[in-house]
Amino acid sequence: MSAKISLLPDHVANQIAAGEVIQRPASVVKELLENAVDAQAETIQLVIKNAGKTLVQVIDDGVGMSNTDLRLAFERHATSKINVAEDLFELTTKGFRGEALASIAAIAHVETHSKAEADEVSHSLKIEGSKVVDQSLSTQPNGTSIAVKSLFYNIPARRNFLKSDQVELRHVIDEFHRVALAHPEIKFQFFNNGDELFDLPVSNLKQRITGIFGNKWDAQLVPIEEKTSLAQIKGFAVKPAFAKKTRGQQFFFVNDRFIKSPFLHHAVSAAFEGLLRPGYQPGYFLYLDVDPKSIDINIHPTKTEVKFEEEQNLYAILRSAVKHSLGIFQVMPSLDFEQNTAMEVPYSFKDKTAVPPPIQVDSNFNPFNDNYNSASSSFVSKKDSHWEGLYSGLKEEGSTFVNPQKESLIEVTESPKVFQLFLKYIVCPLKTHMLVIDQGRAHQRVLYERFLNSITNKKGVSQQLLFPVEMNLNPQQLDEFQHVDAALEMLGFQLILKSKNRLVIKGAPDHCPTSKIETVIESILSDHEEESSLEHFSHADQVAKTMAKCLSIKSGEHLEAKEQQALLDDFFGCKETTVSPFNRQIFITLEKTEIEKKLN
Repeated sequence: MSAKISLLPDHVANQIAAGEVIQRPASVVKELLENAVDAQAETIQLVIKNAGKTLVQVIDDGVGMSNTDLRLAFERHATSKINVAEDLFELTTKGFRGEALASIAAIAHVETHSKAEADEVSHSLKIEGSKVVDQSLSTQPNGTSIAVKSLFYNIPARRNFLKSDQVELRHVIDEFHRVALAHPEIKFQFFNNGDELFDLPVSNLKQRITGIFGNKWDAQLVPIEEKTSLAQIKGFAVKPAFAKKTRGQQFFFVNDRFIKSPFLHHAVSAAFEGLLRPGYQPGYFLYLDVDPKSIDINIHPTKTEVKFEEEQNLYAILRSAVKHSLGIFQVMPSLDFEQNTAMEVPYSFKDKTAVPPPIQVDSNFNPFNDNYNSASSSFVSKKDSHWEGLYSGLKEEGSTFVNPQKESLIEVTESPKVFQLFLKYIVCPLKTHMLVIDQGRAHQRVLYERFLNSITNKKGVSQQLLFPVEMNLNPQQLDEFQHVDAALEMLGFQLILKSKNRLVIKGAPDHCPTSKIETVIESILSDHEEESSLEHFSHADQVAKTMAKCLSIKSGEHLEAKEQQALLDDFFGCKETTVSPFNRQIFITLEKTEIEKKLN
Protein backbone atom coordinates (compact mmCIF):
# COMPACT_ATOMS: atom_id res chain seq x y z
CA MET A 1 0.00 0.00 0.00
CA SER A 2 1.44 3.36 -1.04
CA ALA A 3 1.95 6.08 1.56
CA LYS A 4 -0.69 8.83 1.67
CA ILE A 5 1.28 11.24 3.82
CA SER A 6 4.29 13.09 2.47
CA LEU A 7 6.41 16.04 3.47
CA LEU A 8 5.51 19.38 1.94
CA PRO A 9 8.13 20.97 -0.32
CA ASP A 10 9.93 23.86 1.38
CA HIS A 11 8.48 26.54 -0.90
CA VAL A 12 4.93 25.34 -0.18
CA ALA A 13 5.58 25.20 3.57
CA ASN A 14 6.96 28.72 3.42
CA GLN A 15 3.89 29.99 1.57
CA ILE A 16 1.65 28.45 4.23
CA ALA A 17 3.73 30.05 6.97
CA ALA A 18 3.53 33.35 5.11
CA GLY A 19 -0.25 33.23 5.38
CA GLU A 20 0.06 33.43 9.17
CA VAL A 21 2.87 35.98 9.40
CA ILE A 22 2.47 38.16 6.28
CA GLN A 23 -1.10 39.31 5.73
CA ARG A 24 -0.50 42.62 3.92
CA PRO A 25 2.34 45.09 3.15
CA ALA A 26 2.12 46.43 6.70
CA SER A 27 3.14 42.98 7.98
CA VAL A 28 6.35 43.18 5.94
CA VAL A 29 7.01 46.69 7.27
CA LYS A 30 6.60 45.49 10.85
CA GLU A 31 9.00 42.55 10.47
CA LEU A 32 11.70 44.51 8.63
CA LEU A 33 11.58 47.49 11.01
CA GLU A 34 11.84 45.19 14.03
CA ASN A 35 14.81 43.39 12.48
CA ALA A 36 16.51 46.76 11.98
CA VAL A 37 15.91 47.65 15.64
CA ASP A 38 17.34 44.29 16.73
CA ALA A 39 20.39 45.04 14.59
CA GLN A 40 21.16 47.97 16.94
CA ALA A 41 20.58 50.56 14.23
CA GLU A 42 20.81 54.25 15.06
CA THR A 43 19.07 55.39 11.86
CA ILE A 44 16.32 53.52 10.01
CA GLN A 45 14.75 54.46 6.69
CA LEU A 46 11.46 53.06 5.40
CA VAL A 47 10.74 53.44 1.67
CA ILE A 48 7.50 52.19 0.09
CA LYS A 49 5.77 52.48 -3.27
CA ASN A 50 2.08 52.00 -3.95
CA ALA A 51 1.38 51.46 -0.23
CA GLY A 52 3.95 48.66 -0.16
CA LYS A 53 2.40 46.53 -2.89
CA THR A 54 5.21 47.38 -5.33
CA LEU A 55 8.07 48.00 -2.88
CA VAL A 56 8.87 47.88 0.80
CA GLN A 57 12.47 48.74 1.59
CA VAL A 58 14.12 49.17 4.99
CA ILE A 59 17.65 50.56 5.25
CA ASP A 60 19.55 50.58 8.55
CA ASP A 61 23.05 51.31 9.83
CA GLY A 62 23.09 48.37 12.23
CA VAL A 63 25.62 45.60 12.76
CA GLY A 64 25.00 43.98 9.38
CA MET A 65 25.51 40.32 8.39
CA SER A 66 28.31 38.21 7.01
CA ASN A 67 27.88 36.29 3.78
CA THR A 68 26.98 33.09 5.64
CA ASP A 69 24.54 34.81 8.00
CA LEU A 70 22.87 36.53 5.07
CA ARG A 71 22.19 33.21 3.38
CA LEU A 72 20.97 31.52 6.57
CA ALA A 73 18.68 34.42 7.50
CA PHE A 74 16.17 33.36 4.83
CA GLU A 75 15.96 29.75 5.99
CA ARG A 76 12.99 28.70 8.08
CA HIS A 77 13.57 28.76 11.85
CA ALA A 78 17.02 30.25 11.45
CA THR A 79 17.58 32.78 14.23
CA SER A 80 20.33 34.37 16.28
CA LYS A 81 17.96 35.10 19.19
CA ILE A 82 17.51 31.68 20.84
CA ASN A 83 19.57 28.52 21.25
CA VAL A 84 17.60 26.47 23.77
CA ALA A 85 13.90 26.35 24.71
CA GLU A 86 14.54 28.22 27.97
CA ASP A 87 15.57 31.29 25.94
CA LEU A 88 11.92 31.76 25.00
CA PHE A 89 11.28 32.99 28.54
CA GLU A 90 14.06 35.57 28.59
CA LEU A 91 13.47 37.35 25.30
CA THR A 92 14.55 40.96 25.00
CA THR A 93 14.50 41.24 21.20
CA LYS A 94 11.66 41.78 18.70
CA GLY A 95 11.98 38.72 16.51
CA PHE A 96 13.04 35.24 17.51
CA ARG A 97 11.13 32.62 15.53
CA GLY A 98 13.07 32.85 12.28
CA GLU A 99 9.91 32.70 10.19
CA ALA A 100 9.50 36.26 8.89
CA LEU A 101 12.24 36.51 6.25
CA ALA A 102 11.60 32.99 4.96
CA SER A 103 7.88 33.75 4.69
CA ILE A 104 8.50 37.05 2.89
CA ALA A 105 10.94 35.46 0.45
CA ALA A 106 8.34 32.80 -0.43
CA ILE A 107 5.81 35.33 -1.74
CA ALA A 108 7.92 38.18 -3.15
CA HIS A 109 11.11 39.20 -4.90
CA VAL A 110 13.67 40.08 -2.23
CA GLU A 111 16.97 41.85 -2.75
CA THR A 112 19.27 42.21 0.26
CA HIS A 113 22.59 44.00 0.76
CA SER A 114 24.39 43.72 4.09
CA LYS A 115 27.80 44.63 5.43
CA ALA A 116 29.26 43.93 8.84
CA GLU A 117 31.77 46.45 10.17
CA ALA A 118 34.60 43.88 10.05
CA ASP A 119 34.01 43.09 6.37
CA GLU A 120 35.65 45.05 3.57
CA VAL A 121 32.73 44.70 1.15
CA SER A 122 29.02 44.07 1.42
CA HIS A 123 27.20 40.95 0.30
CA SER A 124 24.18 40.77 -1.97
CA LEU A 125 21.44 38.14 -2.14
CA LYS A 126 18.44 37.94 -4.49
CA ILE A 127 15.57 35.52 -3.84
CA GLU A 128 12.36 34.99 -5.82
CA GLY A 129 9.69 32.72 -4.41
CA SER A 130 12.11 31.02 -1.96
CA LYS A 131 14.57 30.37 -4.79
CA VAL A 132 18.01 32.01 -4.67
CA VAL A 133 18.69 33.59 -8.07
CA ASP A 134 21.89 35.51 -7.29
CA GLN A 135 24.46 35.81 -4.53
CA SER A 136 27.39 38.16 -5.02
CA LEU A 137 29.51 40.97 -3.63
CA SER A 138 28.32 44.60 -3.65
CA THR A 139 29.38 48.02 -2.46
CA GLN A 140 27.11 49.21 0.32
CA PRO A 141 27.81 51.01 3.63
CA ASN A 142 27.71 49.28 7.01
CA GLY A 143 24.30 47.92 7.86
CA THR A 144 21.54 46.19 5.93
CA SER A 145 19.17 47.09 3.12
CA ILE A 146 16.25 44.77 2.34
CA ALA A 147 13.95 45.53 -0.60
CA VAL A 148 10.75 43.48 -0.94
CA LYS A 149 9.19 43.83 -4.38
CA SER A 150 5.97 42.57 -5.99
CA LEU A 151 4.40 41.21 -2.81
CA PHE A 152 2.15 38.16 -3.40
CA TYR A 153 3.23 38.03 -7.06
CA ASN A 154 2.89 34.22 -7.03
CA ILE A 155 -0.34 34.16 -4.99
CA PRO A 156 -2.75 36.34 -7.04
CA ALA A 157 -5.72 35.41 -4.85
CA ARG A 158 -4.00 36.93 -1.82
CA ARG A 159 -3.03 40.02 -3.80
CA ASN A 160 -6.64 40.51 -4.92
CA PHE A 161 -7.75 40.61 -1.30
CA LEU A 162 -5.60 43.65 -0.55
CA LYS A 163 -7.49 46.90 -0.01
CA SER A 164 -7.03 50.20 -1.82
CA ASP A 165 -3.66 51.96 -1.64
CA GLN A 166 -5.07 54.49 0.81
CA VAL A 167 -6.27 51.83 3.25
CA GLU A 168 -3.07 49.79 2.96
CA LEU A 169 -1.00 52.95 3.51
CA ARG A 170 -2.87 53.57 6.75
CA HIS A 171 -1.93 50.11 7.98
CA VAL A 172 1.71 50.75 7.04
CA ILE A 173 1.65 54.07 8.90
CA ASP A 174 0.13 52.35 11.95
CA GLU A 175 2.98 49.82 12.05
CA PHE A 176 5.53 52.58 11.57
CA HIS A 177 4.00 54.52 14.47
CA ARG A 178 4.22 51.50 16.76
CA VAL A 179 7.92 50.89 16.13
CA ALA A 180 8.86 54.58 16.14
CA LEU A 181 6.99 55.23 19.40
CA ALA A 182 8.74 52.29 21.05
CA HIS A 183 12.19 53.65 20.19
CA PRO A 184 12.56 57.44 20.42
CA GLU A 185 16.32 56.86 20.76
CA ILE A 186 16.45 55.85 17.06
CA LYS A 187 16.14 58.24 14.11
CA PHE A 188 13.38 57.22 11.67
CA GLN A 189 12.56 58.40 8.16
CA PHE A 190 9.58 57.33 6.07
CA PHE A 191 9.16 57.91 2.32
CA ASN A 192 6.05 57.05 0.29
CA ASN A 193 6.20 57.27 -3.52
CA GLY A 194 9.16 59.63 -3.21
CA ASP A 195 7.48 61.97 -0.70
CA GLU A 196 8.78 62.26 2.85
CA LEU A 197 6.00 61.51 5.35
CA PHE A 198 8.05 61.45 8.54
CA ASP A 199 11.47 62.64 9.62
CA LEU A 200 11.81 61.81 13.30
CA PRO A 201 15.12 62.74 14.97
CA VAL A 202 16.42 61.14 18.14
CA SER A 203 14.29 62.54 20.97
CA ASN A 204 12.54 61.83 24.24
CA LEU A 205 9.16 60.13 24.42
CA LYS A 206 7.02 63.27 24.48
CA GLN A 207 8.89 64.80 21.55
CA ARG A 208 8.44 61.57 19.58
CA ILE A 209 4.67 61.66 20.19
CA THR A 210 4.37 65.27 19.04
CA GLY A 211 6.69 64.57 16.12
CA ILE A 212 4.31 61.90 14.88
CA PHE A 213 0.90 63.35 15.74
CA GLY A 214 1.56 67.10 15.76
CA ASN A 215 2.67 69.85 18.15
CA LYS A 216 -0.81 70.39 19.57
CA TRP A 217 -0.47 67.07 21.40
CA ASP A 218 2.03 68.70 23.74
CA ALA A 219 -0.83 70.23 25.74
CA GLN A 220 -2.96 67.08 25.69
CA LEU A 221 -0.66 64.73 27.58
CA VAL A 222 -0.60 63.91 31.29
CA PRO A 223 2.66 62.21 32.41
CA ILE A 224 2.44 58.87 34.22
CA GLU A 225 5.23 57.19 36.17
CA GLU A 226 5.15 54.35 38.69
CA LYS A 227 7.83 51.96 39.96
CA THR A 228 7.03 48.72 41.75
CA SER A 229 8.74 45.37 42.21
CA LEU A 230 6.37 43.88 39.62
CA ALA A 231 6.63 46.50 36.89
CA GLN A 232 7.81 49.98 36.00
CA ILE A 233 5.21 52.12 34.24
CA LYS A 234 5.84 55.33 32.37
CA GLY A 235 4.19 57.26 29.58
CA PHE A 236 1.29 59.61 29.08
CA ALA A 237 -2.49 59.66 29.23
CA VAL A 238 -4.51 61.91 26.94
CA LYS A 239 -6.60 64.47 28.81
CA PRO A 240 -10.31 63.54 28.78
CA ALA A 241 -11.21 66.78 26.99
CA PHE A 242 -9.29 65.52 23.94
CA ALA A 243 -10.68 61.96 23.95
CA LYS A 244 -12.22 60.60 20.75
CA LYS A 245 -14.77 57.96 19.92
CA THR A 246 -12.26 56.01 17.86
CA ARG A 247 -9.54 53.82 19.38
CA GLY A 248 -6.54 55.11 17.46
CA GLN A 249 -4.94 56.87 20.45
CA GLN A 250 -4.21 53.77 22.48
CA PHE A 251 -0.70 52.35 22.67
CA PHE A 252 0.62 49.71 25.05
CA PHE A 253 4.28 48.71 25.01
CA VAL A 254 5.76 45.92 27.09
CA ASN A 255 9.56 45.82 27.15
CA ASP A 256 9.52 48.12 24.10
CA ARG A 257 7.21 45.78 22.17
CA PHE A 258 3.79 47.01 21.00
CA ILE A 259 0.98 44.82 22.29
CA LYS A 260 -2.80 44.66 22.29
CA SER A 261 -4.39 43.90 25.64
CA PRO A 262 -8.14 44.31 26.29
CA PHE A 263 -7.42 43.42 29.91
CA LEU A 264 -5.00 46.31 30.47
CA HIS A 265 -7.21 48.63 28.42
CA HIS A 266 -10.00 47.92 30.86
CA ALA A 267 -7.70 48.95 33.72
CA VAL A 268 -7.05 52.32 32.07
CA SER A 269 -10.75 52.78 31.30
CA ALA A 270 -11.52 52.16 34.95
CA ALA A 271 -9.08 54.94 35.91
CA PHE A 272 -10.93 57.35 33.58
CA GLU A 273 -14.32 56.44 35.02
CA GLY A 274 -16.48 59.55 35.42
CA LEU A 275 -14.13 61.72 33.35
CA LEU A 276 -15.17 60.77 29.81
CA ARG A 277 -18.31 61.58 27.88
CA PRO A 278 -20.46 58.56 26.93
CA GLY A 279 -19.08 56.73 23.92
CA TYR A 280 -15.60 58.25 24.16
CA GLN A 281 -12.43 56.21 24.62
CA PRO A 282 -9.41 57.02 26.82
CA GLY A 283 -6.19 57.80 25.00
CA TYR A 284 -2.78 56.75 26.27
CA PHE A 285 0.84 55.94 25.47
CA LEU A 286 1.93 53.53 28.19
CA TYR A 287 5.24 51.70 28.53
CA LEU A 288 5.60 48.75 30.89
CA ASP A 289 8.94 47.22 31.83
CA VAL A 290 8.54 43.77 33.38
CA ASP A 291 10.74 40.75 33.97
CA PRO A 292 10.86 38.82 30.65
CA LYS A 293 10.36 35.61 32.63
CA SER A 294 6.95 36.86 33.82
CA ILE A 295 5.41 37.15 30.35
CA ASP A 296 4.78 34.85 27.40
CA ILE A 297 4.90 36.55 24.01
CA ASN A 298 5.01 33.34 21.99
CA ILE A 299 1.25 32.86 21.79
CA HIS A 300 0.50 34.47 18.41
CA PRO A 301 2.44 34.64 15.10
CA THR A 302 2.38 38.46 15.06
CA LYS A 303 3.59 38.60 18.69
CA THR A 304 1.13 41.39 19.60
CA GLU A 305 -0.62 39.33 22.27
CA VAL A 306 1.07 38.78 25.62
CA LYS A 307 0.20 36.57 28.56
CA PHE A 308 1.14 38.04 31.97
CA GLU A 309 2.00 35.88 34.94
CA GLU A 310 0.51 38.26 37.53
CA GLU A 311 -2.07 40.08 35.44
CA GLN A 312 -4.45 40.85 38.34
CA ASN A 313 -1.74 42.68 40.28
CA LEU A 314 -0.58 44.44 37.12
CA TYR A 315 -4.18 45.53 36.49
CA ALA A 316 -4.41 47.12 39.94
CA ILE A 317 -1.02 48.86 39.62
CA LEU A 318 -1.84 50.28 36.19
CA ARG A 319 -5.27 51.50 37.21
CA SER A 320 -3.87 53.15 40.32
CA ALA A 321 -0.97 54.80 38.46
CA VAL A 322 -3.21 56.34 35.79
CA LYS A 323 -5.81 57.49 38.30
CA HIS A 324 -3.14 59.01 40.53
CA SER A 325 -1.63 60.99 37.66
CA LEU A 326 -5.00 62.26 36.51
CA GLY A 327 -5.68 63.39 40.07
CA ILE A 328 -2.34 65.15 40.49
CA PHE A 329 -2.88 67.16 37.33
CA GLN A 330 -6.46 67.91 38.40
CA VAL A 331 -8.06 66.45 35.31
CA MET A 332 -11.80 66.75 35.80
CA PRO A 333 -14.88 67.54 33.73
CA SER A 334 -15.18 71.26 33.15
CA LEU A 335 -17.95 73.65 32.15
CA ASP A 336 -17.51 76.03 29.25
CA PHE A 337 -18.31 79.37 30.91
CA GLU A 338 -17.21 81.27 27.82
CA GLN A 339 -20.06 79.98 25.70
CA ASN A 340 -22.79 82.57 25.36
CA THR A 341 -26.00 80.57 25.05
CA ALA A 342 -27.94 83.77 24.38
CA MET A 343 -26.22 83.96 21.00
CA GLU A 344 -27.33 80.50 19.92
CA VAL A 345 -29.93 80.59 17.15
CA PRO A 346 -32.88 78.17 17.60
CA TYR A 347 -33.14 75.43 14.98
CA SER A 348 -36.57 76.71 13.85
CA PHE A 349 -35.03 80.07 12.84
CA LYS A 350 -32.74 78.55 10.21
CA ASP A 351 -34.96 79.52 7.22
CA LYS A 352 -36.32 82.78 8.65
CA THR A 353 -35.38 86.12 7.13
CA ALA A 354 -34.67 89.17 9.21
CA VAL A 355 -37.68 91.52 9.52
CA PRO A 356 -37.11 95.15 10.61
CA PRO A 357 -38.95 95.92 13.85
CA PRO A 358 -41.91 98.36 13.64
CA ILE A 359 -41.12 101.94 14.75
CA GLN A 360 -43.71 104.16 16.40
CA VAL A 361 -43.12 107.91 16.79
CA ASP A 362 -45.19 110.40 18.82
CA SER A 363 -45.57 113.29 16.37
CA ASN A 364 -46.96 115.57 19.16
CA PHE A 365 -43.86 115.31 21.31
CA ASN A 366 -42.06 118.67 21.83
CA PRO A 367 -39.02 118.64 24.13
CA PHE A 368 -39.26 122.46 24.56
CA ASN A 369 -42.86 122.39 25.70
CA ASP A 370 -42.93 122.25 29.50
CA ASN A 371 -46.68 121.74 29.47
CA TYR A 372 -46.38 118.57 27.41
CA ASN A 373 -48.26 115.74 29.10
CA SER A 374 -47.38 112.36 27.86
CA ALA A 375 -50.56 111.01 29.40
CA SER A 376 -52.67 113.26 27.17
CA SER A 377 -50.73 112.35 24.09
CA SER A 378 -52.37 110.17 21.53
CA PHE A 379 -49.20 108.07 21.58
CA VAL A 380 -49.26 105.44 24.28
CA SER A 381 -46.16 103.38 25.04
CA LYS A 382 -47.76 100.02 25.17
CA LYS A 383 -46.21 97.34 27.26
CA ASP A 384 -48.49 94.77 25.76
CA SER A 385 -49.42 92.18 28.31
CA HIS A 386 -49.95 89.78 25.45
CA TRP A 387 -46.22 89.29 24.91
CA GLU A 388 -46.85 86.17 22.89
CA GLY A 389 -47.80 88.47 20.02
CA LEU A 390 -44.10 89.18 19.52
CA TYR A 391 -43.77 85.66 18.19
CA SER A 392 -46.91 85.60 16.07
CA GLY A 393 -44.81 85.64 12.91
CA LEU A 394 -43.24 82.34 13.87
CA LYS A 395 -46.51 80.41 14.02
CA GLU A 396 -46.60 77.56 11.55
CA GLU A 397 -49.60 77.77 9.21
CA GLY A 398 -49.33 74.18 8.11
CA SER A 399 -46.95 71.31 7.72
CA THR A 400 -46.44 68.33 5.47
CA PHE A 401 -45.57 64.95 6.94
CA VAL A 402 -44.60 61.63 5.46
CA ASN A 403 -46.30 58.58 6.88
CA PRO A 404 -43.45 56.05 6.99
CA GLN A 405 -45.97 53.20 7.00
CA LYS A 406 -47.76 54.23 3.79
CA GLU A 407 -44.91 56.23 2.27
CA SER A 408 -47.32 58.97 1.26
CA LEU A 409 -47.66 62.66 2.07
CA ILE A 410 -50.24 63.74 4.62
CA GLU A 411 -51.39 67.34 4.43
CA VAL A 412 -52.41 68.74 7.80
CA THR A 413 -53.76 72.21 8.42
CA GLU A 414 -52.67 72.12 12.01
CA SER A 415 -49.44 70.43 13.04
CA PRO A 416 -49.77 67.58 15.51
CA LYS A 417 -48.32 68.28 18.92
CA VAL A 418 -44.88 66.81 19.43
CA PHE A 419 -42.78 66.54 22.54
CA GLN A 420 -39.27 65.58 23.54
CA LEU A 421 -38.63 62.44 25.58
CA PHE A 422 -35.50 61.89 27.70
CA LEU A 423 -33.77 64.75 25.82
CA LYS A 424 -33.13 62.19 23.08
CA TYR A 425 -36.35 61.31 21.29
CA ILE A 426 -39.11 63.30 19.60
CA VAL A 427 -42.54 61.72 20.00
CA CYS A 428 -45.06 62.46 17.26
CA PRO A 429 -48.65 61.19 17.90
CA LEU A 430 -50.68 60.40 14.78
CA LYS A 431 -54.21 59.08 14.29
CA THR A 432 -53.67 55.36 14.82
CA HIS A 433 -50.07 55.19 15.99
CA MET A 434 -47.17 57.12 17.46
CA LEU A 435 -43.67 57.72 16.13
CA VAL A 436 -40.67 57.77 18.46
CA ILE A 437 -37.81 59.43 16.56
CA ASP A 438 -34.16 59.59 17.57
CA GLN A 439 -33.42 63.31 17.23
CA GLY A 440 -29.69 62.88 16.63
CA ARG A 441 -30.06 60.28 13.88
CA ALA A 442 -32.87 62.22 12.23
CA HIS A 443 -30.74 65.36 12.15
CA GLN A 444 -27.79 63.36 10.80
CA ARG A 445 -29.99 62.22 7.92
CA VAL A 446 -31.12 65.80 7.21
CA LEU A 447 -27.58 67.19 7.21
CA TYR A 448 -26.12 64.25 5.30
CA GLU A 449 -28.54 64.63 2.38
CA ARG A 450 -28.06 68.40 2.40
CA PHE A 451 -24.25 68.16 2.37
CA LEU A 452 -24.15 65.37 -0.21
CA ASN A 453 -26.46 67.35 -2.48
CA SER A 454 -24.18 70.41 -2.15
CA ILE A 455 -21.11 68.38 -3.08
CA THR A 456 -22.78 66.52 -5.94
CA ASN A 457 -24.27 69.65 -7.51
CA LYS A 458 -21.27 71.83 -6.57
CA LYS A 459 -23.61 74.35 -4.99
CA GLY A 460 -22.12 74.60 -1.51
CA VAL A 461 -22.80 78.02 -0.02
CA SER A 462 -19.69 79.46 1.61
CA GLN A 463 -19.42 82.17 4.23
CA GLN A 464 -16.23 84.19 4.51
CA LEU A 465 -14.51 84.05 7.88
CA LEU A 466 -13.57 87.35 9.50
CA PHE A 467 -10.59 85.63 11.08
CA PRO A 468 -9.23 82.66 9.06
CA VAL A 469 -8.73 79.41 10.97
CA GLU A 470 -5.26 77.87 10.77
CA MET A 471 -4.25 74.37 11.75
CA ASN A 472 -1.19 72.12 11.38
CA LEU A 473 -1.70 68.76 9.66
CA ASN A 474 0.31 65.69 10.60
CA PRO A 475 1.54 63.48 7.71
CA GLN A 476 -1.44 61.13 7.95
CA GLN A 477 -3.93 64.02 7.84
CA LEU A 478 -1.97 65.61 5.00
CA ASP A 479 -2.27 62.42 2.96
CA GLU A 480 -6.02 62.27 3.64
CA PHE A 481 -6.39 65.94 2.65
CA GLN A 482 -5.09 65.19 -0.84
CA HIS A 483 -8.08 62.88 -1.35
CA VAL A 484 -10.88 64.98 0.10
CA ASP A 485 -9.89 68.57 -0.69
CA ALA A 486 -12.07 68.67 -3.83
CA ALA A 487 -15.13 67.47 -1.89
CA LEU A 488 -14.48 70.02 0.85
CA GLU A 489 -14.31 72.88 -1.65
CA MET A 490 -17.54 71.79 -3.35
CA LEU A 491 -19.14 71.72 0.09
CA GLY A 492 -18.26 75.37 0.67
CA PHE A 493 -14.87 75.31 2.42
CA GLN A 494 -12.23 77.73 1.15
CA LEU A 495 -8.89 76.09 1.89
CA ILE A 496 -5.28 77.04 1.24
CA LEU A 497 -2.39 74.70 2.04
CA LYS A 498 0.57 76.88 2.99
CA SER A 499 4.14 75.62 3.27
CA LYS A 500 4.33 71.90 3.96
CA ASN A 501 1.55 71.23 6.41
CA ARG A 502 -0.12 74.52 7.32
CA LEU A 503 -3.82 74.57 6.37
CA VAL A 504 -5.61 77.94 6.27
CA ILE A 505 -9.43 77.96 6.20
CA LYS A 506 -10.82 81.24 4.87
CA GLY A 507 -14.41 80.18 4.35
CA ALA A 508 -16.82 77.49 5.53
CA PRO A 509 -20.32 76.18 4.66
CA ASP A 510 -23.11 78.29 6.10
CA HIS A 511 -24.29 75.35 8.24
CA CYS A 512 -20.89 75.01 9.93
CA PRO A 513 -20.39 77.33 12.97
CA THR A 514 -16.99 78.98 13.18
CA SER A 515 -16.38 77.41 16.59
CA LYS A 516 -16.65 73.91 15.08
CA ILE A 517 -14.64 74.38 11.89
CA GLU A 518 -11.37 72.99 13.24
CA THR A 519 -13.13 70.04 14.89
CA VAL A 520 -14.97 69.21 11.67
CA ILE A 521 -11.85 69.38 9.49
CA GLU A 522 -9.87 67.29 11.95
CA SER A 523 -12.63 64.68 12.07
CA ILE A 524 -12.80 64.48 8.28
CA LEU A 525 -9.03 64.04 8.01
CA SER A 526 -8.80 61.58 10.90
CA ASP A 527 -12.11 59.70 10.82
CA HIS A 528 -10.98 56.31 9.48
CA GLU A 529 -12.22 54.02 12.20
CA GLU A 530 -13.39 51.42 9.69
CA GLU A 531 -11.59 50.33 6.56
CA SER A 532 -14.87 50.04 4.71
CA SER A 533 -15.52 53.74 5.07
CA LEU A 534 -13.38 54.59 2.06
CA GLU A 535 -13.50 51.23 0.35
CA HIS A 536 -17.17 51.13 -0.48
CA PHE A 537 -18.12 54.80 -0.56
CA SER A 538 -16.87 57.86 -2.38
CA HIS A 539 -14.84 60.57 -0.70
CA ALA A 540 -17.81 62.91 -1.10
CA ASP A 541 -20.04 60.47 0.75
CA GLN A 542 -17.51 60.07 3.55
CA VAL A 543 -17.10 63.84 3.94
CA ALA A 544 -20.87 64.33 4.05
CA LYS A 545 -21.23 61.61 6.69
CA THR A 546 -18.51 63.03 8.91
CA MET A 547 -19.90 66.56 8.61
CA ALA A 548 -23.37 65.30 9.53
CA LYS A 549 -22.00 63.41 12.53
CA CYS A 550 -20.07 66.42 13.83
CA LEU A 551 -22.78 69.05 13.37
CA SER A 552 -25.93 67.11 14.20
CA ILE A 553 -28.04 67.59 17.32
CA LYS A 554 -26.79 65.31 20.08
CA SER A 555 -28.60 63.23 22.68
CA GLY A 556 -29.17 65.25 25.83
CA GLU A 557 -29.74 68.47 23.89
CA HIS A 558 -32.96 70.31 24.75
CA LEU A 559 -35.16 71.38 21.84
CA GLU A 560 -38.03 73.82 22.03
CA ALA A 561 -41.36 72.78 20.52
CA LYS A 562 -40.77 74.85 17.39
CA GLU A 563 -37.29 73.38 17.00
CA GLN A 564 -38.73 69.88 17.27
CA GLN A 565 -41.35 70.71 14.66
CA ALA A 566 -38.80 72.25 12.29
CA LEU A 567 -36.56 69.18 12.60
CA LEU A 568 -39.49 66.87 11.79
CA ASP A 569 -40.45 68.97 8.77
CA ASP A 570 -36.90 68.70 7.42
CA PHE A 571 -36.60 65.03 8.27
CA PHE A 572 -39.80 63.91 6.56
CA GLY A 573 -38.68 65.82 3.50
CA CYS A 574 -35.62 63.55 3.15
CA LYS A 575 -35.37 60.93 0.43
CA GLU A 576 -34.56 58.25 3.01
CA THR A 577 -36.28 58.28 6.39
CA THR A 578 -35.76 54.78 7.77
CA VAL A 579 -32.05 54.73 8.61
CA SER A 580 -29.32 57.26 9.44
CA PRO A 581 -26.27 57.75 7.18
CA PHE A 582 -24.57 55.13 9.35
CA ASN A 583 -27.35 52.60 8.72
CA ARG A 584 -28.95 52.88 12.15
CA GLN A 585 -32.72 52.88 12.64
CA ILE A 586 -34.10 56.39 13.09
CA PHE A 587 -37.58 55.77 14.48
CA ILE A 588 -39.97 53.13 15.74
CA THR A 589 -43.75 52.98 15.42
CA LEU A 590 -46.05 52.24 18.35
CA GLU A 591 -49.51 51.20 17.19
CA LYS A 592 -52.55 52.18 19.20
CA THR A 593 -53.56 48.52 19.52
CA GLU A 594 -50.10 47.70 20.84
CA ILE A 595 -50.39 50.33 23.55
CA GLU A 596 -53.89 49.20 24.51
CA LYS A 597 -52.74 45.60 24.70
CA LYS A 598 -50.03 46.53 27.22
CA LEU A 599 -52.57 48.39 29.38
CA ASN A 600 -55.00 45.48 29.58
